[in-house]
Amino acid sequence: MRRRRSPRSYSTMSEINIANLVDVVLVLLIIFMISAPLLQSGIEINLPKTRAAIIEDEVEGIVITVDSLGGIYVNDVWARLENLQEAVENEMASSGASVVYIRGDSAVPYGVAISVIGHLKDMGISNVGLVTGRDEKSQRR
Repeated sequence: MRRRRSPRSYSTMSEINIANLVDVVLVLLIIFMISAPLLQSGIEINLPKTRAAIIEDEVEGIVITVDSLGGIYVNDVWARLENLQEAVENEMASSGASVVYIRGDSAVPYGVAISVIGHLKDMGISNVGLVTGRDEKSQRR
């Protein structure tokens, strides 16, 4: 004679174990804390300091960086002054931005910055911004 097993009865579990969830969240937090500083622009420049008003609204746009040696970068991609128009037009087409920001090292000759602005004006771009650093001495007042 075989014994027949009765069908299993499942009971509901009323407790939730969140230890695994906490572990995953903490690992993700550490990863984001480590990777957040790396997301900033990769070209190191020394921005000129000013005590001009800080714009709170960040508008997406194309960033043109001029380093201390006169190298020109369009969104962190190196470009020559002769090819600046083509590089900016390609970036504007891909991102849809109409604003251009110029980040220039404080050691950049004035003529290089003006020639970049001149090329942008020749392209018909009238919305050009200059990026500066915050003057800490004037902010203490």
